[in-house]
Amino acid sequence: MTAFTQALGSLGWREGENIRIDARFAAGDAALFKQYAAELVGLAPDAILASTGPAAFAVREQTRTIPIVFVVVPDPVTLGLVQSVAHPGGNITGFASYDASIVGKWLQLLKDAVPSVTRVAIIFNPETGFRLPLDREIAAARSFGVTATLAPVQDDAAIEEVIAAQAREPGGGLICLPDSFNVAHREVIIAAADHHHLPLISFDRIARAGGLMSYWFNSVELHAEAASYIDRILKGANPGDLPVQYPTKYSLIINLKTAKALGLTIPERVLELADEAIE
Repeated sequence: MTAFTQALGSLGWREGENIRIDARFAAGDAALFKQYAAELVGLAPDAILASTGPAAFAVREQTRTIPIVFVVVPDPVTLGLVQSVAHPGGNITGFASYDASIVGKWLQLLKDAVPSVTRVAIIFNPETGFRLPLDREIAAARSFGVTATLAPVQDDAAIEEVIAAQAREPGGGLICLPDSFNVAHREVIIAAADHHHLPLISFDRIARAGGLMSYWFNSVELHAEAASYIDRILKGANPGDLPVQYPTKYSLIINLKTAKALGLTIPERVLELADEAIE
């Protein structure tokens, strides 16, 4: 939020002078996304910034006229949020986060870093996460000796149950999809993964908070970039004519403190790929 408002300020939009910003934070609560979307649309703003997929879909359900700029939304074309990357159409555009290929990348990186991994549970909340088609990525994982399964969760108890079940047999590993529920409950996921001695790979805040690895982009910078689209819309641009943008730089972070606690030695060839190692 700070990065977004600072970027707006650099473009000449300063709160209290020539712009008013009303904010809501749903913290991964599916019901709150709908409630807050209705509240914000009811204020009849000139534009709406929607951070994460649930926020974007909740706002889109409330209005097809107020311009919407989304941030950190997975594969908006596949999910039907926009018509195409080049020509979104309608009243919405924005900055996408990832598509199904990132899950394939995580599976390969986890196997490379921890060769003993043969089973990976992919944790997501069906209410706040979006089911991208992962058949190709799951099939590809079998080619390098990994069986991946989807593991839906909706509360802390389910998180613990899924992770405990994954630890009952050797070769277990975890992927945490970056839906808003998992972001809000990342400490629970990390604590359970550490308790059951399972390697976990996901978005950047996972590795920084104690997970083993992350391969992700800078989501703060993405919010700052979104200010440019809000600026253009406030000056008359049609959101449907502004192309959807994807991150152009991803960073690999390895938490060596966590690796040590798990009794793992990360292969040198994987360490050489890392942009950052936490010691």
